[in-house]
Amino acid sequence: MQKNFKPHPNSFKNTFCAFKEVLPNEIEGLKKQFESKAGSSYYYTEAGMYRVSNHWGRLANSKWRLIAKDPETESKTKIGFAKWEEFYPDNAEEKLYYIKADFEKNLANYEHKNNPEYDGKPVLRTSFETTKRLKQIRNLQQLTSWARHFNYDDIDELRKQIITELIFTEKTLEQIKREIYGT
Repeated sequence: MQKNFKPHPNSFKNTFCAFKEVLPNEIEGLKKQFESKAGSSYYYTEAGMYRVSNHWGRLANSKWRLIAKDPETESKTKIGFAKWEEFYPDNAEEKLYYIKADFEKNLANYEHKNNPEYDGKPVLRTSFETTKRLKQIRNLQQLTSWARHFNYDDIDELRKQIITELIFTEKTLEQIKREIYGT
């Protein structure tokens, strides 16, 4: 019999959390304790929260992301789990976020400075600054038109050089491009 664990209703306001996708067997036997107007279901345990949802990202006043299983599951509705200590504070004023790039998978995402993996090297930014810079990085990853003005042998190496500067410095994209282009 599951003990009825219930967190304070305001404990999730203004939080960032990266849930890890789990399989349906993880919530078998658990009692659904809350269902949102948007249809997401929540299961609370002493260890953390399970969320069953078909939408992730910005939620009201929080930023909750799902780290999908690899290979990705078929279902549009995903089940994510996060430990209570993985809910970090969020606000628009503080420099709370850094960007992490996976060059092999050609992906980039933002992470919270309270994440135990943060080593202090990537520049911390506000959520607005992080979103703006992340958009630039994703454009560099997905497009090629920006590279026509550069003399390069390997576009992936050029991307990596520019993206690394965007993550680890305060330089603007234009400053980085000028330095590389030599003008």
